[in-house]
Amino acid sequence: MKKSFFLGLVILLAFTLCGCQNTKTRAVEGGVIGGVLGAVAGGIIGHQSDHGVEGAAIGAAVGAIGGAVVGGQVEKPAAESQSVPVNATVNP
Repeated sequence: MKKSFFLGLVILLAFTLCGCQNTKTRAVEGGVIGGVLGAVAGGIIGHQSDHGVEGAAIGAAVGAIGGAVVGGQVEKPAAESQSVPVNATVNP
C-alpha cells in the first residue's frame, strides 16, 4: 500500500514538472509545489489515524490552492515593477 502510494506520488510529480506547458507562472509553480508538499504532509498526518490516503488527498487540495494563491501574490509586485515610474521625463 505504501509503495504504490509513493510510486504514484513520484509519477504525478514527474508529470507535473515535465509537462508541456512552456509559459509557467508563479501561480502554477506555487500550486504544484503546494500540492506536493500538502499531499506529503497530509499523508503523514493522516497515517497517524489510519487515514493516510484521505489525508494526502485533502492535503494536496489545500496545498495546491494555497500555493496558487501565494504564487499569484508573488507575481503581482514583479508586474508592477515593470511599469513606468511616475516622475519619468518624456522627451518630445
